Amino acid sequence: MSTVGRRPASTPRELTRVGDRLSFIYLERCTIHRDDNAITATDADGVTHIPSATIGILLLGPGTRVTHQAMTLLGECGAGVTWVGEHGVRFYAGGRALSRSSALAEAQATAWANRRTRLEVARAMYRLRFPHDDPAGHSRQELLSMEGRRLKECYGREAARTGVPWRRREYHREDFSAGDPPNQAVTAAAQCMYGVAHSVVSALGCSPALGFVHSGNERSFVLDIADLYKTDVAIPAAFDAAAEGAEDVASRTRRALRDRINRANLLDRCVRDIKNLLGHTGAGAAMDTEEDRTTVQSDGDTHLEGGRNYGAEEPIW
Repeated sequence: MSTVGRRPASTPRELTRVGDRLSFIYLERCTIHRDDNAITATDADGVTHIPSATIGILLLGPGTRVTHQAMTLLGECGAGVTWVGEHGVRFYAGGRALSRSSALAEAQATAWANRRTRLEVARAMYRLRFPHDDPAGHSRQELLSMEGRRLKECYGREAARTGVPWRRREYHREDFSAGDPPNQAVTAAAQCMYGVAHSVVSALGCSPALGFVHSGNERSFVLDIADLYKTDVAIPAAFDAAAEGAEDVASRTRRALRDRINRANLLDRCVRDIKNLLGHTGAGAAMDTEEDRTTVQSDGDTHLEGGRNYGAEEPIW
C-alpha cells in the first residue's frame, strides 16, 4: 500500500472544474482530517465527510485544526483554503489553490501593465455590475460616483423588498457586533464573497494583487471580482437573512448566500467573467488553464519545450 505522501498528484482531467464545485463550506471548532478522498470534520456531534473534489473554497473559522494529510488532499484537488475570523468576517491567510498554466496570469499582467487597457478592464467590470449605465468615456472618479449611487439604490431597494430597517452602511472592522443586524449580514456576505472570489482567482492562476478597480492590497483583484456580484447576489442574500431576525445573523447569511450562489451557478459565471475581462476567450482558451506544460521563451515571442538543454541534445531535468 502506498503512503499518502507517495500518491501521485491528480491530473487536470481527474479534477472537477472549479465552475462545477460547491461555492464554499464554513467550518469552526472542529478537527479537519482526511479519509481516502474525503475531508472529515470532527466535532462534538461526530464526524462529517465532505468529498474534497467538490469543494470550491474551505473557510476555516476559530477553533479549527487541520492536519497535514487534509491539506495535501485539498492541494491535490485544487480546493482553496482560507483562514477567517469569528463569523467568517475577517481574512487571515489563504492556502494556494491548484493551477496548471500561467496563461491567465500573463493576460492579466499584460492588461494591468498598460494604463489604457487597465481602465478598459475597469470599465468592463462596471458594465457587468450596472448594465443600464454605459461606462464608456467615463473617468475613474465618475465610475466611483456611479458605483456609490447604484449601491445606495440597491440598499434602499432591498430594504423595501424585505421590510428591514436601513439607515446607512457601517463597517466596524474590529467589532463585528457593533453593527446592526442588516450591516452584520452585509459584512458577513461580503467576506464570504471575498473567499469565493479568492478561490476562483487562485484556481485559474491569476494574481490576487493586480486589481483594475482596487489597488494597493494583496487581494485587489479578488475585491474586484467579488464586487461584480455584490448587488445581485451578496446584498439580497444579506437582507433575506436579516429579515429573519437578529439572532445568529452571520450563520444565516452564509447559508442564504451559499444557496443563492449554488442556484445561480455563480462559480461557472465567475470563471467566464474573468476570462472575458482578461480577453482570454476563444478556441483553446479552456485548455490553456488546465494544461500542465512548461516552456522557455526564445526570440520573437517563440515558446520552446522546457526540460531541454538547447546547447545540447540531452534533457536537463
